[in-house]
Amino acid sequence: MAGKMRKKVTLNPRQQRFLRGLAHHLQVKATVGKEGINDQVLKSLNEVIDANELVKIKLQENFPHERKEGGTLLATATRAALVQVIGRMVVLYRGNPDLPADKRVELPQ
Repeated sequence: MAGKMRKKVTLNPRQQRFLRGLAHHLQVKATVGKEGINDQVLKSLNEVIDANELVKIKLQENFPHERKEGGTLLATATRAALVQVIGRMVVLYRGNPDLPADKRVELPQ
């Protein structure tokens, strides 16, 4: 998990649109605040992403970066794809082949 090397995820526009639609109904799974992006936050985010593939993250008002920059930093640090930044919400996606088939997100081609 934490020691695994992960390949950076890239999405085409159709896949991004599909994931944005799925994310609309998701509850927030993680919150990042004034501490910003540190090892503890990354460990927690990686665990949440591994368990869910598609996650919605809330950036608190005291988050030390601009929203879009924060979304990009989170995606890069977790090696996930940045699906969307809307308001203070960031949506990330990273597939996990270890999840059961009924829990995985099947992306359109």
